[in-house]
Amino acid sequence: MTQSAPPHNETTGIMLAGGAYAIWGVVPLFWRLLGDVPPFELTVHRILWCALFLLAVAAWRGRTSRIVSILREPRMIATLALTSVLISCNWTIFIYCVSTSQLVEASFGYYLTPLLSIGLGVFLFGERLSRVRLAGIALAVVAVSVQAYELGHIPWIGLALALSFGFYGYFRKLTDIDSLDGLLVETLILFPITFGLVAFWWWRHTGAFPSVNLGKDALLIVAGPLTAVPLAMFAAGARRIRLSTLGFLQYCSPSITLLLATFGFHETFSRGSAIAFVLIWAAILIVALEGQFRRFRPQAT
Repeated sequence: MTQSAPPHNETTGIMLAGGAYAIWGVVPLFWRLLGDVPPFELTVHRILWCALFLLAVAAWRGRTSRIVSILREPRMIATLALTSVLISCNWTIFIYCVSTSQLVEASFGYYLTPLLSIGLGVFLFGERLSRVRLAGIALAVVAVSVQAYELGHIPWIGLALALSFGFYGYFRKLTDIDSLDGLLVETLILFPITFGLVAFWWWRHTGAFPSVNLGKDALLIVAGPLTAVPLAMFAAGARRIRLSTLGFLQYCSPSITLLLATFGFHETFSRGSAIAFVLIWAAILIVALEGQFRRFRPQAT
């Protein structure tokens, strides 16, 4: 039986993982500062500067030889090439949500992600689907239907965020690799493309970097560390806390973003959206309390 983490490690882990989710929750404030830069171009800079930042971090951590060995494994590179595309799509869609004031739907998508992961576990890993989890997924399906009715179309933004991040987590689960090493390789795979695009935009004088506004240039560069640092905090925290605690903390990010969207950015939060979110929260609560339901199940004598 696995031992629980010591109290000191548990507290440190909660602070690290909670801090990562808090950063992810308020990061729309940062992207708002770069609101005049197109979402795709922001993602390109995010990948470019993240790769350069993580290269420096890898050298400092003494991970250079490990990165070289990963780059020599064709199957690993193929998987990480796929995950790099998935996470890039996820980043672009999220930044698009910030620039078009659709963070409520983005929050909906990230609430939906854990429930989608359960479905992926059933269909791709052959995991058993209990009645409790089936009820949770059924509520999630109803929530998506309500959201679709409210919007007048399928909530593709929320679904795209959930699907891209859900499949990203699935394929990353198949790779035995350190989280920062994996992110470095993912960004390195795309580095030639991102560097080429930034150079092309600079040559045509159509890009946001470099510009006469040094503040904007600095913000674009900071996008790299801003991507890597919370991931490092999350990875360090996850190693120190229970999975149940981590599962609870993961809802902090979309909750903060939802509050920021409704009270900070004054996005519309209609009655239909409220019903959809209540259904999602109910589904999450049902899945989270599955262990308690089992405890009260009558035992055979």
